[in-house]
Amino acid sequence: MAAPTVRGVPRRAQPRLQFPVDWRPPQQVPWLAPLIALATLFFLWPVLNVIRLAFTNSTVLRDGYSYTFQTFSQTLTDPALPSVLGVTAIFVAASVAGQLLLGLLIAIVMQRAVARGLHGAVLVRSVVLSAWVMPGILIGVIWQIVLNEGPFGLVNSALGAVGIGPVSWLSDTKLAVVSAVTANVWRGTAFTMLLLYAALHTVNRELVDAAKVDGAGRLRTLWHVTLPQIRPVLLVNTILITIATLNTFDMILSLTGGGPAQATEVLALHTYNAVFVNFNLAGGCVFALFLLLASLILTVLYRRLLREEEL
Repeated sequence: MAAPTVRGVPRRAQPRLQFPVDWRPPQQVPWLAPLIALATLFFLWPVLNVIRLAFTNSTVLRDGYSYTFQTFSQTLTDPALPSVLGVTAIFVAASVAGQLLLGLLIAIVMQRAVARGLHGAVLVRSVVLSAWVMPGILIGVIWQIVLNEGPFGLVNSALGAVGIGPVSWLSDTKLAVVSAVTANVWRGTAFTMLLLYAALHTVNRELVDAAKVDGAGRLRTLWHVTLPQIRPVLLVNTILITIATLNTFDMILSLTGGGPAQATEVLALHTYNAVFVNFNLAGGCVFALFLLLASLILTVLYRRLLREEEL
């Protein structure tokens, strides 16, 4: 018997979707359930609560609030916001560049020192790591003592010994940004050094030796042979230190307090001041959403770069 047709075209039997009767979730789900619950409790729920409060007019001074879009309009029209965003961009870009360059330099020196059996490599590595484990508040206090304009400031005391007058490291608007960047680079270089030092041990030494045989110098070998092999680690490190620098406020709070004249007030510190100084909880949540959005954009950028690297 012929198959039924539609407009002269035979109809083919359509396959039916079959679902397994004894379908079960993956075996990893019970093991990941506690981690998912903790992540939801300590990370996802606070983020959702910040998003909810951003659409209110809540303050720290009262319990009641109402939902409104006025907080977003007031925040976006804040006259200090363009200056804060500009300072944040300069602070993040300079800090990331400084940490990458200095961390790579220290990692290369450490690798060569260990390869030649030089003494003191472990001591230098420990000194660099000591800055990384310090709290941000303490680092700000230390650098405030180092860069203080008074007679007990270490840098100005050294400059005075050679006949150079005291420099306004923390009261000058331009030098204050340089001081904040310097302190942040001093703190964050250790993390970059650790990652790149480990990555340098994965470099194919045969390619390096072949480049030397071909007459390539150290800089050309580093640029054309070493860096391409550790590029994935460089990408990961760049995104991590960028996000960490973007959320830095404790060190600047104790170093300059955002001054002088808001010259060092980055977005993270501006968020802190909105909540704990101006008692504007809703406005602080809006600024926190800006930080979250910037972090998400950097994460997406990292995923795209890493996908291109895998291809």
